[in-house]
Amino acid sequence: MGGRPFTLVGRQLKVGDRAPNFRLLTRDLKEVELSQTAGKVRLIASVHSLDTSICDLEARRFNAEAAGLPGMVVYVVSMDLPFAQARYCGAQNIQNLQTLSDHREASFGRAYGVLIKELRLLARALFIVDGAGLIRYVDYLPEVGQHPDYEKALQALRSLTTPGRA
Repeated sequence: MGGRPFTLVGRQLKVGDRAPNFRLLTRDLKEVELSQTAGKVRLIASVHSLDTSICDLEARRFNAEAAGLPGMVVYVVSMDLPFAQARYCGAQNIQNLQTLSDHREASFGRAYGVLIKELRLLARALFIVDGAGLIRYVDYLPEVGQHPDYEKALQALRSLTTPGRA
């Protein structure tokens, strides 16, 4: 972060790994598990806080893109409290993705290798999980202030959501 190294807790996942299940809170305090969307393609964006500029731009970009990719689910996971996520989604008119909070146990952060030990925040990463629960795309960004490669991630998503492509 800002060129300063931090420790990530958990092992980094790779393409072909089974996506770990998680239990996180929605902005209206309901529990959500990855297993609840089995059979669908899922994009999971790990961000450190929706109240930062890069995370905000990333969430808004994936919200806009999700409208054109039917049959898939987009999750944006952070340590933000569900109340802050609700405020953010209302202010930004976020309707095509679901924000999820890992603030209780940091279990997502540990399972996906994105928990920043010293700050108890999540590192920036993208995961695409296919309908069978296998990770088909991973991008761990080396700097939290760096944007992901949106086009590469969207191309990977389209390859899983377009009939006849795999």
